[in-house]
Amino acid sequence: MSADAESDDMMFCASCGTAEVDDIKLKKCACNLVKYCSAACQKDHRPQHKEACKKRVAELREELLFKQPESSHLGDCPICCLPLAPSIDEKASPMMSCCSKRICSGCSFADQIRQLKEAQVRKCPYCRHQLPKSQEEAAQIRMKRVEVNDPVAIWRLGVRCRQEGDYESAFQHYKKAAELGNADAHYNLSCVYRDGEGVEKDKKKEVYHLEE
Repeated sequence: MSADAESDDMMFCASCGTAEVDDIKLKKCACNLVKYCSAACQKDHRPQHKEACKKRVAELREELLFKQPESSHLGDCPICCLPLAPSIDEKASPMMSCCSKRICSGCSFADQIRQLKEAQVRKCPYCRHQLPKSQEEAAQIRMKRVEVNDPVAIWRLGVRCRQEGDYESAFQHYKKAAELGNADAHYNLSCVYRDGEGVEKDKKKEVYHLEE
């Protein structure tokens, strides 16, 4: 199909031919090849479009999975805006309990030097809140982040629950964090379904969360 023909198809309902004009809005199919004016039209057109739709959806999925990302799932440092490098060492990009932000080691170190020189009370390099003085205080701050649906804080709570052997609670926290878009939670869910920790083993769900 040529680009012009595809463009024309996107201007009309693929089932009834209704044009997208004035207040008539067409909704794209998951394959992005055609549009429909209603759910009924999409259902009627499904038999003749099903094969092409499934093929294109699979192609789009492949493109998404194998596209080279601009940065890691950690994103960029919120201070210097440079990509955060994945590392098994938490010190490489420490996560602040007060705001759940990851700061690159360079910005974190530079801020520490500045605060020491100026004899300031240690504060978060990003949100400027005073750093917790104990693990208990840090845990209380993290729970406040959980209460406001911070996906990173919810994921970290899931990690803590798993470390304590509470697999059911860990699963619930991972699930909620994943629904809020946390990539680490999706990875942990894939491991949960692979190992059957608190849930039945499910290869399909394992692969799904691993791809997410």
